[in-house]
Amino acid sequence: MTFLTRFCSAVVAALMPLAAVLADPAIVMAPGGAGGGYDAAARVPLQVMQETGIFTDGSQVTNKGGAGGTIGLAEFVRTAKGNDNAIMSIGSILVGAIILNKSPVSLDDVTPLVRLTDDAGAVAVPADSPFKTVKDLTAALAKNPGATPVGGGSIGGVDHVTAALLAKAAGLDPRKINYVPYTGGAEMITALAGGQLKAAISGLSELKPYADQGRLRIIAVTSEQRLPGVDAPTLKESGLDVVIGNWRGIVGAPGMSDKGRKMWLDRFAKMHDTPEWKKALSDHEWTDAYLAGDDFAAFLDQEKVRQTEVLKSVGLVK
Repeated sequence: MTFLTRFCSAVVAALMPLAAVLADPAIVMAPGGAGGGYDAAARVPLQVMQETGIFTDGSQVTNKGGAGGTIGLAEFVRTAKGNDNAIMSIGSILVGAIILNKSPVSLDDVTPLVRLTDDAGAVAVPADSPFKTVKDLTAALAKNPGATPVGGGSIGGVDHVTAALLAKAAGLDPRKINYVPYTGGAEMITALAGGQLKAAISGLSELKPYADQGRLRIIAVTSEQRLPGVDAPTLKESGLDVVIGNWRGIVGAPGMSDKGRKMWLDRFAKMHDTPEWKKALSDHEWTDAYLAGDDFAAFLDQEKVRQTEVLKSVGLVK
C-alpha cells in the first residue's frame, strides 16, 4: 500500500463519522403559524419517527401561514420541486382555501402521501361568557350578528364552514356572521380569552388545553358522538344538524420521484404501527384516520368536489 493510498484511506475513515452526523434533514413546510394545527401535523409525526428510529436525520420546519395555507403551499411548490426530502402538512382547511381563493397552485401540484388524523372541532366561549349553550350563541347571532364576532381559522377553512353551517342550521343567513379569521391558534385564543371575540371555532386539540386551564369554555363539539374528556354536547344534541371535522395529512414535493414517494410511504406505514404514534394520537386528542398513497389521492379528489358543494351551499363561492 502506497503512502497516498494509506493517506486517502485514513481521510475516508476520519470523515465517516462526520458523514453520519451531516445527514440530510427533511425540509418541511407547515402552512400555518407556530403552535397551530398545521404545525403539529408537520412536527409530531417526525418527532415520533425520531423517537422510534424510523427517520433520525432531523427536520427543518418552515411556518408560513396565511390565506388558509395557500401562501405556504405556493412557496412549497415554488421551492421544493423534485426534492424527495421535502414534505408539507395539509388539511381540510387547505382544500377549501384553494377553492375560495382561486389559488393558482393546488394539491394537483404536489404528491399525495398520507392522511393521518381527523380532529373534531369545538365551539368555545370566554370563561366568563354569559353563553352557556350553542342556543345562547345563535340567539345572540340572530339578534345582532355584527356585535357577536366569531373567531376561527382562515376564510373558507373548516372553521369558517362550520360557522356557516351552524348559522344555516339555526335558520340564520351565514353571510351575515361576523367571522374573524386568524392565521394561528395562539392569537385567536388570546383574543377569545381577552373578550375581543364572543366565540371561537377550532379543532378540539387546539382548544381543549386552554379549556382545561380555565381560560375558555367549550360549549359544543362538532363530532357525531360526544368525546371522552370533554364536558360538552355535540352540535346535533344542541339541535343543530351539523357534523364536521378537520382531517390532516402529508404531501410530498412536486415531481417527487417514485423512489422518494415509496421511501416516505414506508416511513409513515412503520410509524403508524408504533405505540409511540398511538400515544401521540391520544395526547393530541386526534382520531386515527390513516389513508395512504393512491387511496389518499382518490380521497383528495372527492374532497375537492365535496367542499366545493359545501362552500356553494353557504354562499361562500358561486
